[in-house]
Amino acid sequence: MNVSDSELITGVLASRGYRSVPEPARADVILLNTCAIRENAEEKVARRVRQLISERKGDRRVRIGLAGCMAQHHRERLLDQIPGLDFVVGPDGYRRLGELLDAEEPVSQVQLDRRETYADILPVREAGVRAWLTIMRGCDRFCTFCVVPFVRGRERSLPPAVLRGELERIAAQGFKEVVLLGQTVNSYRYRDTGFSDLLRMACAVDGIERIRFTSPHPADFDDRTIAAMRECPKLSPHIHLPLQSGSDRILEAMQRGHTVGEYRALVARLRDAIPAIALSTDIIVGYPGETDADFEATSQLMEELGFDHAFLFKYSPREGTRAFKLGETVSETEKGRRLERLIDEQQARALRINQAMIGRTTEVLVESTPKKQPDWLAGKNAQFKTVAFEPAGARFGELATVLVEAATSQTLRGRELRPA
Repeated sequence: MNVSDSELITGVLASRGYRSVPEPARADVILLNTCAIRENAEEKVARRVRQLISERKGDRRVRIGLAGCMAQHHRERLLDQIPGLDFVVGPDGYRRLGELLDAEEPVSQVQLDRRETYADILPVREAGVRAWLTIMRGCDRFCTFCVVPFVRGRERSLPPAVLRGELERIAAQGFKEVVLLGQTVNSYRYRDTGFSDLLRMACAVDGIERIRFTSPHPADFDDRTIAAMRECPKLSPHIHLPLQSGSDRILEAMQRGHTVGEYRALVARLRDAIPAIALSTDIIVGYPGETDADFEATSQLMEELGFDHAFLFKYSPREGTRAFKLGETVSETEKGRRLERLIDEQQARALRINQAMIGRTTEVLVESTPKKQPDWLAGKNAQFKTVAFEPAGARFGELATVLVEAATSQTLRGRELRPA
């Protein structure tokens, strides 16, 4: 989503005559598009922007700004905390970038706008095989640990006609895969068009070979979406389905809107409909009140459900969220212990899953060259696993059939098979 917003920002600036340059030393405007999900990320951004300001050495012709969720989260106080910062703009203020750049004094635009979808602004995408397409903005869930509804506003969806036009433009630009984006992407609705309807519409666009979406909310995942995934070959058999905790008590405290049993039943329906599906998830350890028993329940459920991949995090309190008022009940040391254990367990699990692919073939969308083996190619298969392989004629942007001959917890390796 950050990449997609950066492409949108580039589109806004391009309409005013700006173009991207490869390094800060050549820039008239330096804009950091930020995230506010975790405190550590914000600290890194603050250090980076202070470094850029110091390197400017008084050349006020170079404008330096902060955009995105961190900018929205901390608003005007960033201008006081970071001397030399020229402007701050939140996720709903990108239309006003021109005004902010023209301002002679430090200025901010951080007002949320429930009507803003940027439906009329064309993003500027870098060449590649994969395109990102935001279909809805904001979130109405208000999970207790999450700052997103406060920095990205309430849910609003883009019109299907606009999205179809953008999908056709993506195909015409040569992209082979598109990822549909939304904070809770499967809550998309525009008048009578729901998420499953949008998926089927996207599958009807010629030229796009793969379609993914992220991140769906388990409570919004209906059978019509599962049916669309089963019936539309372009929809990749991979779902990132955030769980956060394997304890019903913690899920209720987080106000996630579903139980462990409901999540388990959803996974069963997905695997029954799409046997080859790969599942990834998000997990938070150390949420306020999490006991050893709650943590063990998470560990056991992850093993039971057999996730192909997991993004694992220590709980990070975010000012403004409901959980922030609860304070910390799990020490950093214990959070770290729990996190390391889940990482070890997940790596072992992913290794077993990936090793089961040895001797089988998989179709790979070629997109890069491995750094350590420049004579090989790499890409993602339909399950969104990284595959590195010895080529036999495949080129970037093509689909290659690869025989898997080795596997780690992160990567499949093999050789391309060419038709006889």
